[in-house]
Amino acid sequence: MLTFSDTYPTVDGMKRHIKTAKPEKVTVGNVGVKIYHRTRKDGYPVWEVADYSAGTRKLRSFSDHSQARKEAERIARLMAAGEVSALDMRPNERASYGRALELLRETGVPLEIAAGRYAEAFKLLGGDRLIEAARFFLERNPDNLPTKTVAEVVGELLATKEARGKSVRYLQDLRHRLTRFAEAFQTGVANVTTGDLQRWLDGLKVQPRTYLNFRRVAGTLFSYAEARGYIFKGANPLEGTERIEANGHAVEIYRPSEMTRLLAAASPEFRPCLALAGFAGLRSAEIERLDWSDVDLAGRFITVAAEKSKTASRRLVPISENLAAWLAPYARQSGRLWKGKHDEFYDAQQNTAAATRTDDQPAVTWKPNALRHSFASYRLAETGDAARVALECGNSPAVVFKHYRELVKPDAAKQWFSIQPEQPANVIAARKAVA
Repeated sequence: MLTFSDTYPTVDGMKRHIKTAKPEKVTVGNVGVKIYHRTRKDGYPVWEVADYSAGTRKLRSFSDHSQARKEAERIARLMAAGEVSALDMRPNERASYGRALELLRETGVPLEIAAGRYAEAFKLLGGDRLIEAARFFLERNPDNLPTKTVAEVVGELLATKEARGKSVRYLQDLRHRLTRFAEAFQTGVANVTTGDLQRWLDGLKVQPRTYLNFRRVAGTLFSYAEARGYIFKGANPLEGTERIEANGHAVEIYRPSEMTRLLAAASPEFRPCLALAGFAGLRSAEIERLDWSDVDLAGRFITVAAEKSKTASRRLVPISENLAAWLAPYARQSGRLWKGKHDEFYDAQQNTAAATRTDDQPAVTWKPNALRHSFASYRLAETGDAARVALECGNSPAVVFKHYRELVKPDAAKQWFSIQPEQPANVIAARKAVA
């Protein structure tokens, strides 16, 4: 082997006299890296790799030819890929760099992109919590849930409640409110957020009690979905919505003139419902459950059975003179007093109020629960007996005294219970038959 003597700086900066041979060249693409085989003056062989990646020539020395060749191949590959900045590193840094590239190879994400994303996640999470965040996301990712729309879950809930023997009135109320909800949220049940739900509740623009009723049935829906794994446990969007007080708002009642207009505008099917609410104080739900057999015109009492009462307690409500007059045309009726559905009952309320509009007067505004409030107010003014009115309404005397005392005067009460229907011949005959 041809050798010659030379004095050359090595990678450690020291100069040694060594004998050299013709260099070996390792080529990757258009990049070639030379390996010099030298024999030192003391007789030991050395292989030195010429590294130009940093812009200046450096020799990296190895006592083993295979190690020198691996380094030359590595430098050639990195230079060919344009990654020469990685070459000017300490051995432990180069090992970390290579390991990082190896870990990312399957992802296809460049190292600088991965590092940038990690740095951003580090800031957002307040530390090295990327793995925790990823696991939390997997547990909460809607893509991992069954695909169920709001309408589908509403249908399942109603079927389940019906199979469990829930009352017709309860199912009607649930169906009425949840149908409105499903129409507003035509999306996956897991996609409904607390903000979405709160905006919907605010947009109803209803009285506090009605707001709470809609909030209650929405809670029933999402509890059902949570129990069946349609939304994540603990992710019920209703929990964060605003809880409001049903009490504290002014009690609204109708004037006798407004009640007269409502009764005149009501359809024959709905008129007895209005009369029972305004002159006997029955709740809408109780009227919808009532049968004509519960109305004893001859004995002048209405029986509200325990299963038809909100308070689940039986009570007898007296029939006033004017209520008897309004109910007389229906004396021979049988079956359910209101034969329509719950939604139709609600529509009848709105339609009746709208029908009171004339060229001279605006329509009477329908005020939820105002007929029952009116009865309690006028009845208390008429009798002065809170306990008696509470018994008739199915309330406590404290509630009656708190909400209805001094709302109206006795003269107004007299007008209220004097509201009579016009007396055509058939009504007069019907009243005589009952008497």
